[in-house]
Amino acid sequence: MTKREKAERIREILDEIHPEPPIPLDHVDPFTLLIAVVLSAQTTDDRVNKVTPALFDAARTPQAMAKLGVAKIHRFIRTCGLAPAKAKNIAALSQILVERFDGKVPADMEALESLPGVGHKTASVVMCQAFGKPAFPVDTHIHRLAARWGLSNGRSVEQTERDLKSVFPPESWIRLHLQIIYFGRQCCPALRHDLRQCRICSWAATAKRIREESPKPKAMPKATGKAKATGRARAKRAGAA
Repeated sequence: MTKREKAERIREILDEIHPEPPIPLDHVDPFTLLIAVVLSAQTTDDRVNKVTPALFDAARTPQAMAKLGVAKIHRFIRTCGLAPAKAKNIAALSQILVERFDGKVPADMEALESLPGVGHKTASVVMCQAFGKPAFPVDTHIHRLAARWGLSNGRSVEQTERDLKSVFPPESWIRLHLQIIYFGRQCCPALRHDLRQCRICSWAATAKRIREESPKPKAMPKATGKAKATGRARAKRAGAA
């Protein structure tokens, strides 16, 4: 089976399991999505969705967010990881959107990556989920599953993105990005996962990978000296009978 054939079979399975995967971060427009994705670094989506309603009630536009300022932004997001740095970045990127982009989130990768706190993955998420433009954001779930399934060597996130783009058609990237994340969270965890029982890993992973990652069978406890003696005595009595 070639990598493209493997990718097609994986795509068919994921389409069956997650035909319409929802965007996990609550938002109403490109700006609120951008802020939610910035907040999601080192933080769960659930945590982000708990803090953004109050934040967006206070400031839902770049103009309002820039006016809110770092200290007030931090009070809203303080329970998120890296909150101080994120508050500074959110305030700064909001001001830049006002000054350079007429208060709008640009639908351009290079422009997005020029904003404070916006790396390639964040920009890719905004491009595909806010603007519907083909992109394949690679998070930790996608990175590890691509390697587990033999679609990439797992040396870097950048390499994983290139490898996945080469075997999946562009029109599937946006949906697949979410499908693989949900599959990784719900069906294919990093630890204590029996690859032999997994709907995808059982045939997509190499035999070596399955042996290395599947849980090892528990060894039977060794009998103590007393237990061995008791066993021999029972066997002797049974023979005499």
